[in-house]
Amino acid sequence: MSPSRMDKPDNELRETLEDRDPNKLNQHIQIVWDDIIGEPDGARSPECAWRLSHICFRHTRNVCYTLLAVVAAPPCAFILGCGFACLAFEQIWCTTPCLRCVKIYFATLRTLVQSCMAATVAPVMEAIGHIFRHIRVNVRRDAPEERDLLIV
Repeated sequence: MSPSRMDKPDNELRETLEDRDPNKLNQHIQIVWDDIIGEPDGARSPECAWRLSHICFRHTRNVCYTLLAVVAAPPCAFILGCGFACLAFEQIWCTTPCLRCVKIYFATLRTLVQSCMAATVAPVMEAIGHIFRHIRVNVRRDAPEERDLLIV
C-alpha cells in the first residue's frame, strides 16, 4: 500500500477503492443495457423476452469481464507497468539530459551565428534598405497609356 493511502482513514480508503475511474478516463465506454439496447414503439418484443435478454446480457457481461479481468488483467498490468517504467527511465535518463546538452551546445553556436550575421549580413541588408528607401512610386490616373519599359 502506498504511503498516501496508509495515512487515510478507512472510509476514505474504501471510497478510493470504490471509485476506480476517479479521473473519468473511460466515460466513452457504455456497457449498460439501456445505453446499448433500445426498442422503439413500433418494434417491441414480448416482455418475457425483453427481461430474459436483459438478464442474459448483464450476467454474461459480468462473468466474461470478471474472467477476463482475473486472467488477463494481471499480465496486462505487468506489461503496462514495465512499459511505463521504461518510458519514464528513457525520459529521465536519456531524452531530458540529451536535450539539455543540445540546448547548451546550440547556445554557443547561436551566439557564433549571430555574431557572424551581425558582422556580414546586417551591414549589407542595411545598405540595400538605404538604397530602396529612396525609391518612390507615383501612380497617375490621367497619364497617357504608355507601356512601361521596366516592369517590376
